[in-house]
Amino acid sequence: MKKALLALAVAASSATFIGAAQADEVKIGFLGGFTGPIESLTPPIFDGAQLAVQHVNEQGGILGGQTLVMPNADTTCADASAASNAADRMVNTENVTAIVGALCTGATVAAANNAAIPGGVVMVSPASTAPAVTDLDDNDLVFRTVPSDAFQGEMLARLLISKGITDAAVTYVNNDYGQGLANAFNETFEAEGGMVSANEAHEDGRADYRSELGSLSSGGSETLVVLAYADGSGQTILRQAYESGMFTQYVGADGMVGDSLVEAIGADVLEGMIATRPGSPDTPGTETFEALAAEADIDPSAVFAAQAYDAAFLLALAIEQNGSAEREGLSEALRSVSSAPGEQILPGEWEKAVELIAAGTEIDYEGASGSHEFDENGDVPGVVVEMLVEDGRFASQGFLDPEAL
Repeated sequence: MKKALLALAVAASSATFIGAAQADEVKIGFLGGFTGPIESLTPPIFDGAQLAVQHVNEQGGILGGQTLVMPNADTTCADASAASNAADRMVNTENVTAIVGALCTGATVAAANNAAIPGGVVMVSPASTAPAVTDLDDNDLVFRTVPSDAFQGEMLARLLISKGITDAAVTYVNNDYGQGLANAFNETFEAEGGMVSANEAHEDGRADYRSELGSLSSGGSETLVVLAYADGSGQTILRQAYESGMFTQYVGADGMVGDSLVEAIGADVLEGMIATRPGSPDTPGTETFEALAAEADIDPSAVFAAQAYDAAFLLALAIEQNGSAEREGLSEALRSVSSAPGEQILPGEWEKAVELIAAGTEIDYEGASGSHEFDENGDVPGVVVEMLVEDGRFASQGFLDPEAL
C-alpha cells in the first residue's frame, strides 16, 4: 500500500512538474517542405525562423521570461493531405499560439483551411507567393512576408523583354504557385510585345517530361521558362531539355533558385540561366539581419531566410503585445507591431521591444526583408531581385526597378 501511495505521489509530482514546464513555454510552429520538391531550400528558411527564436530567448524570453520554442512539421510541399495533417498536429496537439508557414502555396492553403482557420491560429508564410493566398476567406488569420507572384511574374516578363528575349515557351507546375506565376508572366510578356509560343502545365514528381518538351519546342522558341521547383519537376525538365538540345536559354523564378539545381544539372549547362526571386530592400533592418545571420553562420542571402526571420520575430512581438499566449486577438496585435507609427524595432532588438511594449509605447518593426505594412488581405509590397547563374552558382544582379523596365 505504501509503495502504491508513493508511486501515486511521484506520478502526481511528475505531472505537476511537466505541466509547469509546459506552462513556461510559448510555442510558434513551423510548417515546411522538409521533404519533396523544395527539400534543399527548406533548411535555410527554417534556420532563419529559428534565429529569431534564439534572439528572443537570449534576451530574456517572452511574456515575462517564458521560453519561446518552435516545433516543426513536414508538409512535403506537394501533398495537401500531409500539409493538413501537419497543421492539425501543430494546432491541436502541440497547441501552438501561431505558425510560421507553410512554404509552398498549396500547403499553406490546405493548412489554413483545414486546421489553422478553424482553430483560430494566425499563420505568417515567408514563402507562399501565389495570388491564391490573397483570396483566402481567412478571418484575418493568414499573412505573408513575401510579395505576391502577381508582381514577380510581371517583373520576370519585363526583365526578359529588356534583354531582347521576345519569344518563349512556358511550362509550369500544375498547382496554385505555378498557375498564378505563369498567368502573371504570360499576361505581361504578351502585353509588352513578347510571344508565348507554348504555355503548358505539368505534374510534379514524374520521371519523364520528354513528351511535354517536344510539344513546348514545336513553336520554335529557343527560350524555355520553367516555373517549378529546384528539387522537383524543374530539375528533371531542365536536365531533359538539355539532353534533347531543344532550347538554348533557360529561365526560372524563385522556386528554381537553389545552388543544388546547378550542382545537379551542371554549372556549364546552366551558365547564363536567368531567374528572379523576392529580395530585401536596402534598409537598416536588412543590414542588421545580414550581420546577425553571418554571426550565426547562416547565409543571409538564402532564398526566403530573411522573410522567415521576420515571420517568426513578428509573431513573437505580436504575442508580447497581446500579453498572453492565447490565440484570440493575435492578428490585431500583429498588425499593430508591424505598422507605423511607432518606435522603430530592428531585427535582434527584442529586449528593446519588450521594454517599449511594457511602457505602453507603440512599436514598428522594420524587418530583415523590408517594412511589413500588411494590407487588408495580409499581403505586403516587396522587391524582386534578378539572379543569374555565374561560375557555378546563382548570383544576384541587383534589384529590378519597375520604372526602368
